[in-house]
Amino acid sequence: MQNFLVKQYNQDKIFKLKHNYLLEQFSNNTEIISKIRKLNQNCDYTLGQPVIEFEKNFASRVGAKFALGVGSGTDAIFLSLKAFDIGNGDEVITTPFTYIATIGAIATTGAKPVFVDVKEDCNINEALIEKKITKKTKAIVPVHWTGRICEMKKIIRIAKKYKLKIIQDACHAVDAKYRKLHPCKLGDVACYSLHPLKNLNVWGDGGLVVTNNINLYKKISLLRNHGLISRDDCRIFGYNSRLDSIQAIVGNHFLKKKLNLVTKKRIHNSNYLDNKLQNIKGVSVQKRELYLKEVFHLYQVKVKRRESLLKYLHNHGIDAKIHYPKPIHLQKAAKYLKYKKGDFPNAERLGKQIISLPVHEFIKKSQLDLMVHLIKKFYN
Repeated sequence: MQNFLVKQYNQDKIFKLKHNYLLEQFSNNTEIISKIRKLNQNCDYTLGQPVIEFEKNFASRVGAKFALGVGSGTDAIFLSLKAFDIGNGDEVITTPFTYIATIGAIATTGAKPVFVDVKEDCNINEALIEKKITKKTKAIVPVHWTGRICEMKKIIRIAKKYKLKIIQDACHAVDAKYRKLHPCKLGDVACYSLHPLKNLNVWGDGGLVVTNNINLYKKISLLRNHGLISRDDCRIFGYNSRLDSIQAIVGNHFLKKKLNLVTKKRIHNSNYLDNKLQNIKGVSVQKRELYLKEVFHLYQVKVKRRESLLKYLHNHGIDAKIHYPKPIHLQKAAKYLKYKKGDFPNAERLGKQIISLPVHEFIKKSQLDLMVHLIKKFYN
């Protein structure tokens, strides 16, 4: 199979207003490069001191006891499942409306993903979860889609009733809150991605496992580094999923110097679009809840004639995107689960209606106004 990413990156360069903002974000990198030069002198490239510092700083920010740097957000979910001994013969309840990585992390443990349909906000419908619980169910993986935290109060109640683990896919949800609480206070573990396009990002792949459970912390500390307790002593067989020290340097820099701005600007830009788009016929804006702090890793609205609008915006230089057109239960990889079209009608409908608009911190008010103008013009 060919690497399709390079072609995708080149295609995205044609737009005047891009979803990808990395050129601007990483243009002033003098301080980061200076710290990497010091790393070259120390040579602690793997799980070095920068990783320890980044883990402590992130845990402190979200009010958690422990944070562990791992290879990716996918690995964060996978290792959390493995740490709870979830695997062959087990079932894990989650949503079909997510990125493929969520389900891949479950499936590669050997466990069976069990899907529950979503609500209008694209998050799992907690009212449908209990119907899917069996004797094989071991965990729930809620996905905080776009940086909007799921209805965790009800999910926690269900998990306690059936003695299930809650492993949150918080890969979109850095800085998000539910009733003033970060995800680490809402379940057994919260899993974050540091992919370059996330709100808190690094110069490659990376992830974080965040928990208040010391036993889970100790287990994942082993699993991410081959099960080693020293260079020559292996306690359990594990994996190679270590956050590189270079990436920890980048992550720590943006955690301290940029994340507040990123969060504030994404919220501001998204609220602005909410207000401007809500009265356009053909566009449906998500209702916002006062008890949620949404961080808008993606800004999405439901629209009519989605494909035509997408093409129209592209022709005018706006990098609108679809995240994602095909729910997981209809992917070829999920064929063995024996779901069929129509099993999750909301996920399927939203996959045909949702469009994502750029709201990153480098967008100007004039560019937001241009998007609104074009959308109004299209529907009028």
